[in-house]
Amino acid sequence: MLPTLVFVHGWGQSVQTWHAQIEYFSERYEVLCLNLPGHGGAPDMPINQWENTLVAQLPDAPHIIIAWSLGGVLALRLALRGSPKLCGLALLATTPCFRMRPDWRYGCADEVFDSFRKNLDEDAERLLERFFALMLQGGDVDRRRYLDIVRQAVDRRNPATRAGLKNGLTLLETLDLRPLLNDMMLPTLVIHGTNDAVVPVDAGRFLARHIPHAAWHTLQAGHALHLTQAQVLNEILEAWCLNNISTRNA
Repeated sequence: MLPTLVFVHGWGQSVQTWHAQIEYFSERYEVLCLNLPGHGGAPDMPINQWENTLVAQLPDAPHIIIAWSLGGVLALRLALRGSPKLCGLALLATTPCFRMRPDWRYGCADEVFDSFRKNLDEDAERLLERFFALMLQGGDVDRRRYLDIVRQAVDRRNPATRAGLKNGLTLLETLDLRPLLNDMMLPTLVIHGTNDAVVPVDAGRFLARHIPHAAWHTLQAGHALHLTQAQVLNEILEAWCLNNISTRNA
C-alpha cells in the first residue's frame, strides 16, 4: 500500500509551486497539496490556528508530508506532535531556526529580516517578486527559463494575503525547533540546495545531523530546488519513499 503524498509549500507561494511534482507522482500515488492559510486562495486564520488548520486537512490514511521552507518548519512541528497516520517526512530547504541568534549563525540577519517586514508593509507585490528571484538564485536559470518557471509556479489569481504573509513571517521569526529535533522518530529525508540564498545549506545539514537516522541529500540548486531540479528531486523522493516507508502499521 503506497502512502498518500502531502505537499506543503513555503512562504508567499501556493500549491501551484508543486506542478512538477504533481505531474510526476499523480499517476502512481494519491497526491494532496495544501495551501497555507492566506495563501493560494485559502482563507486567513489566526496564527495560533495554522497548525490545527493543516492537521484538519490531512488524510485519514497513511501519508508522507513533503514540505518546503516554511512548510517544512510547520510539517516538522506536526510530526513532533505525533500522528498515527503520518509515516514519514521529507524536508526541502528547511531550517530548524530561520532567524540568526547568538548561538545560531545559519539564520537570517536582523537587518535582512527587518527589511522584509518593511517592504511587506510598503509593497507586498514587489516584495514577492524580489523574493521569488532570490529563491531561484543559484539554480543556473537563464531569463527565458525563469519566466517559464514563474508562469507555471506562481498563482497570479490568488496571491498571498497581507495577513497570511505577516503571520508567516512571525512564525519564521519566532520558531526555534533545535531543542526538539532529537525527539523526531519518523523516517526523515532532508534535501537542500548547495547554493541556497535564503536558508544556508549548513542549516539543512544541522537539521539532518540532529534528527535521528535522517537521510541527507544536496543538489546543485538554490532555495527553489523543486522548481529548478525537479526531475532529480522527484527521483530522490520516490526512491526514498519506496525504500524507507512502511505503512503496514500505520
